[in-house]
Amino acid sequence: MSQAKQAILDWLLEEEDIGVRYLALRDLCDLADDDRDLIRAKELAHTQGPIAAILDEMHPEGYWMKPGAGYLPKYRSTVWSLVLLAQLGADIEIDARIERGCRYLFENAFNEHGQFGAQGTAASTADCLQGNLCAAMLDLGYEDERLDKAFEWMARSTTGEGVAPMKDRKAPLRYYSGKIGPDFLCGANNKLACAWGATKVMMAFAKLPSERHTALIQQAIQRGIDFLLAVDPAEAAYPTGWNDNPSRNWWKFGFPVFYVTDMLQILEVFATLNKLDDSRLKNAINLLESKQDEQGKWPLEYSYTGKTWVDFGALKQPNKWVTLRALRVLKK
Repeated sequence: MSQAKQAILDWLLEEEDIGVRYLALRDLCDLADDDRDLIRAKELAHTQGPIAAILDEMHPEGYWMKPGAGYLPKYRSTVWSLVLLAQLGADIEIDARIERGCRYLFENAFNEHGQFGAQGTAASTADCLQGNLCAAMLDLGYEDERLDKAFEWMARSTTGEGVAPMKDRKAPLRYYSGKIGPDFLCGANNKLACAWGATKVMMAFAKLPSERHTALIQQAIQRGIDFLLAVDPAEAAYPTGWNDNPSRNWWKFGFPVFYVTDMLQILEVFATLNKLDDSRLKNAINLLESKQDEQGKWPLEYSYTGKTWVDFGALKQPNKWVTLRALRVLKK
């Protein structure tokens, strides 16, 4: 067993795959932050790997593709480029362009009460967008006092505290047609709770350092845990607004992960929360393990090939990025 694990790790650490090698060293090898191999891998990832390729496409003002809120076109615009950079381990301390991109996002997509808007307005906010961007800002290392407002809105809109109904148009803080109510109610899911959005929100809360958890955020986290574990995540029988059955994408593990969500990301949430010992996750963990091939690798089952700045492998083939995601969870 130890030899098999080492073989998988050696595969992830191959020199030619600069991006995944950096993250495998960082997340699987228990190296100190000042380890020379880790520092070198991080530098290479920012100068020669996928991170470098994405940053080279950024406009000098700080946006990708076109100016504005950055949601469209998917998946090369500002929002998706920043989310992808975060998942690749990009760090503002290594390249100043990352900070410029984050600052541009806040200047063009952020609203005074804490919402990120797909069209730059508070009315165009949604849980998946809010959670993805809050998590990305933390991962990228971007410090901005406005991020506290973003987390406060996310907590309030999850619990309902201090947020008026959508119909109360005179209220300074209210729900909208996308984010329509507490507990992850979503207009895009036919006004039902959206587990994709809930997973993004919970990932952001999980990444937020515990010393920044207000009482309201703690309440929101518990609401999220209760929602995600109200059903067996391995079955993903969450509310579906337009179909009788759950989306098949729950069981298609991929990289990167944008608003379409897989079951593995639910496990990533609970791994980050240090709550993988919950018995309600047993079937999901078993399912994760069952997807390994005979060599202990995981395939790419959901792909954005040709849609992002960088491609991350062939569909249905053993994939280093998905394997890295899985091993992070199992390491916990």
